[in-house]
Amino acid sequence: MQYRILYRGDETMELISGSTRFGFWFVEVRWSGDTVYRVRFSRTRPEEGPVPPLLQQYLAGRPVDLSVLKPGVSPPGEIYGAIYREVRNIPYGATATYGEIAGLLGTGPRVVGQAMSRNPVPLIIPCHRVVSRSGPGGFSPDPEIKVQLLEMERKNKKRFTAESDR
Repeated sequence: MQYRILYRGDETMELISGSTRFGFWFVEVRWSGDTVYRVRFSRTRPEEGPVPPLLQQYLAGRPVDLSVLKPGVSPPGEIYGAIYREVRNIPYGATATYGEIAGLLGTGPRVVGQAMSRNPVPLIIPCHRVVSRSGPGGFSPDPEIKVQLLEMERKNKKRFTAESDR
C-alpha cells in the first residue's frame, strides 16, 4: 500500500496506489475516495495496495455501477470531454460504435478512437464498451482485455437479469 500526498493550492490529499487482478493481468489504480486518477493494465506485478471496493467487485465479475467513481483528470479539450461523458453513459453489458458516438457529437470516428486511446481511467470511462463496426477495435495494452471485459459483462448481465426475474 502506497500513499502519496498531493498539494493543490492549499489542499492536501492522500493518493492511494494499489492493484488487483483481472485474469492474467494486474490492474493498477491510483485513487482517493470516490475519485480515480489512473487505471493501467500490466503484466508485471505492481506495487501492492487497495483499490476502490467497487472496482474490485467489478473485476471479480459482479455487475456493479462504476459511475459513482469519478475520473480525477480533466480531458484534453472540449471534444474529448464530451466524448468521455457520452461513453460514461453506455450501460453495463452494452456497447456503442465509434461511429455512433461520433454521430451524436458531430465529430469523426477517428477522433473518438483517439480519445479512447488517451483515456487515463479505463473502466471508469468505459472505453472497452466502444467498438468498431467490424469487431472489438483497439484497447491498450492488449485488445484481448477488451474482449474479456465485454464477455464478462455480457455473461453477468444475463445472470443478473435472470436472478432479478425470479
